[in-house]
Amino acid sequence: MTPRRRLAGIGAFTLTSALLLSACGGGSGDDPEAANEGPSTGIVTVSNGEPQNPLIPTMTNETYGSKVISNIFAGLVYYDAEGQVHNEMAESIESEDNQTWTITLKDGWTFTDGTPVTAQSYVDAWNYGAKLSNKQNLSYFFEPIEGFSYDKDSELTGLTVVSDTEFTVKLNQPESDFPMRLGYAAFMPLPESFFDDPKAAGETPVGNGPYKVETWEHNSLIELRPNEDYKGERTVQNGGVDLMAYTEEDTAYNDLLGGSLDIVTNVPSSSFATFEDELGERAVNQPSAVIQVINVPEYVKEFQGEAGTMRREAISMAIDRDQITETIYNGSRTPATDFTSPVIDGWTEELPGNEVLKYDAAAAKKLWDEAEAMDPVGADFTLQIASNADSDHQTWVDAVCNNVRSSLEIGCEFDPYPTFDEFLDARDNEGISGIFRGGWQADYPAMSNFLGPIYGTGAGSNDMGYSNKEFDAKLKEGNGASDPAEAIEHYKEAQTILLEDMPGIPLWYQNVTAGFSESVDNVVFGWDSDPLLYQVTKSE
Repeated sequence: MTPRRRLAGIGAFTLTSALLLSACGGGSGDDPEAANEGPSTGIVTVSNGEPQNPLIPTMTNETYGSKVISNIFAGLVYYDAEGQVHNEMAESIESEDNQTWTITLKDGWTFTDGTPVTAQSYVDAWNYGAKLSNKQNLSYFFEPIEGFSYDKDSELTGLTVVSDTEFTVKLNQPESDFPMRLGYAAFMPLPESFFDDPKAAGETPVGNGPYKVETWEHNSLIELRPNEDYKGERTVQNGGVDLMAYTEEDTAYNDLLGGSLDIVTNVPSSSFATFEDELGERAVNQPSAVIQVINVPEYVKEFQGEAGTMRREAISMAIDRDQITETIYNGSRTPATDFTSPVIDGWTEELPGNEVLKYDAAAAKKLWDEAEAMDPVGADFTLQIASNADSDHQTWVDAVCNNVRSSLEIGCEFDPYPTFDEFLDARDNEGISGIFRGGWQADYPAMSNFLGPIYGTGAGSNDMGYSNKEFDAKLKEGNGASDPAEAIEHYKEAQTILLEDMPGIPLWYQNVTAGFSESVDNVVFGWDSDPLLYQVTKSE
């Protein structure tokens, strides 16, 4: 990619060619003839779960909530199925030096409460998200903007409103990929009414996207209906979407087979060997920007210090990723060789130090014994791997535990939490006594998004409490590089540090394994594994 000093259309940023995904089930939704037929009117039903947090863009960093946020809010840019970046509310995003950016908005946009979306709507929302006392999960994303602080409440002094349709952003250093990030939830605008009562707004959000929230029946259903005043390119082609809160993936899949559910976003492992035969052309199995890891909390004493690092490496080398991905996932997962994803530009299998991600039972046992001699945990130690029980994770956890028991000769067991939000709450409050599952679905298509938000000091999704100044410095160098190739080299160097510290243990890259019913057409799953709901058509 050739870097540009001025960026008016944002089209300079794209994913590697490995991610050029084909549409599934009746076309991409961009067929001119289909568009001339007009939108369908049926309500599309989609498997989902209960969001962990109120529906506030800067608070939402998990998949159930993000399916709502991404559809009820419109940002400066949006990502298409291939991960290419398109202007949405932005007329232009320009910079002479990649440090001070001028953002011009398209005029005439409104929120669903009828109030205008202005430059102030963005500046106020970003300041709210960045403010320390607001304790927003995605505050980390504002760190590059001048004035951000982890230590005190402060304004983002780098934001300046020029007019209703123009504002400027001054960063702490030049960052050429800054525009690419602006389609992520953290950078959505908020209406004035939000600041009067954020709690109420999180329950009944007011957005500016292709859909609006009609109702939210907690632990049951979120009804999204078309926003007739939406002015962007993500034109809704259906009568609405019902996001159904399932606690069992097998139940959702059986409902799909029975015709009472239109789209399943995650096929259960029990059906991996059969779902493509059962669904035929309605089965989806394609690469996506998703990785599964096991995260190691820094507060767990068994994994602290030199002996703790050796134990992390031993556990990693005890896991037979090839066997698990083939026998459990029927090849729909690929053993991880780094912390990012093969569908992201810059990924490589040849990362120095990644031998710790390869199965070697003898080396794993040797490392564990050396750690035990240095700082013993005792012969009765049992490794606990925590995850939510309302999704299909116990199968692979049991397989990992079998590997651990066999290779390391220690105990290992699944530590289940009944629901995803209960698991997340325990994780966020340091209530997990062992290690825990950590899946990452990319926010925007770049290597940096797999590194900074998860492993950067103080980052919103750094659920382990990991901190390494050398890693942070490498990440900053990568973010500040003017040339994409140079940035990639810095990100690779940052990953070698992670391979030494092992704050997370990469397991495998994840395909989208999904399916849809005969009642819907134009079903497309994008680069990030989410369906493009606005494109789906369904007759009454």
